[in-house]
Amino acid sequence: MIGRRQRWFLDVSIAVAFTVVAVLLGHEPERGADWQPQDALGIAVTCLVNAPLAARRRFPLVVFAVSSSAWVLFITLDYWPVVNSMGPFLALYTVASLRPLRPAVGCAVVMGVVWVYAGWLAGQPSPAVFAQAVVFPAVGCRFGVAARVSARRADRLAELAEQLRREQQDRMRRAVAEEQRRIARELHDVVAHHMSVINVQGGMASYVFDSAPETARSAIRTINETSHEVLGELRRMLTLLRSDPDTGGPDASPHRSDGDAPGSTPYTPMPGVSRLGEMAERVTAAGVPVDLQTRGTPRPLTPGIELCAYRVVQEALTNVLKHARPAKAEVIVSYGPRELTITVTDDGRPHRSLPDNVPPSSGHGLIGMRERARLYGGTLDVGRRAEGGFRVRLVLPA
Repeated sequence: MIGRRQRWFLDVSIAVAFTVVAVLLGHEPERGADWQPQDALGIAVTCLVNAPLAARRRFPLVVFAVSSSAWVLFITLDYWPVVNSMGPFLALYTVASLRPLRPAVGCAVVMGVVWVYAGWLAGQPSPAVFAQAVVFPAVGCRFGVAARVSARRADRLAELAEQLRREQQDRMRRAVAEEQRRIARELHDVVAHHMSVINVQGGMASYVFDSAPETARSAIRTINETSHEVLGELRRMLTLLRSDPDTGGPDASPHRSDGDAPGSTPYTPMPGVSRLGEMAERVTAAGVPVDLQTRGTPRPLTPGIELCAYRVVQEALTNVLKHARPAKAEVIVSYGPRELTITVTDDGRPHRSLPDNVPPSSGHGLIGMRERARLYGGTLDVGRRAEGGFRVRLVLPA
């Protein structure tokens, strides 16, 4: 894009060039005609015709009026009209390119009248003169209108490009925000459940370390197994975050270990419904008996549905473990014709033995469960049961 200073410099250069050319042409009028050569007065009028062109973009109508009036004076003084015709024509073009059609047509008519006037003074009111008086202003006006339409189209395209850029930025921001929420959900689900188990088992081991060494050792074994599992899930998550979505990258394998060195822990596969039994055993070992039931014929599900179901059950049992101990929980997995229904209930017995170091709930778990269900087109119902306790019911299209 040309800046304002560059446009002004260009217009001044055009005005100077038109003036110089007109002065040079005026010294040699058309042969065979009675036009007089330019003198000092003619040069002064020539400057008056072309000098206003320097301001043609800011005041197009005023410039046309001044330039055309000076041109009429130039013709009346019996100078050759063609010498200064380009200045008014450029002013006409500028009016047509910057102003509405009606003023442009009016200026074109004025230009045609001046042209006929020049022919009349020269004693040449021929059809050719009338034709020139119509065609030349019409062409100048048409080119100006075309330039105005082109400029508007360019402005519109620039506006659309800017709008598209803003929309792309908004989409990028929304994508980043959604990715942050997804990572937050995954971290919450992985860390909250396993750390709650570790916290509870650690508190119990410390409490019974002297009185029941075997129970303490069992709690420590549960802590070891749970920490091993959470490390595997965290490594799997970090692997997916580091992987190249286009090429897969060397880190994209979900089972790759760090350097595949002996003793290193491999990345665990994405958890699903088939691993709910392991979760039930882990929560049972933490002090909340879990009854896992499967109804209907199990069938393969998409990885997203599998992970969503697993995480919702994980969060529900974590809440039971943190807020309803000692209690019993029941998990029912039902395979319907077109849906997967998972119900998690507990008997709602008030907690009495929860260690003091278990942190309170932040409420992000329920939000994460609802977001997961909505992401896969499912529904989630959470509420108290009439007979006591809580119920979490997840329905997913499958």
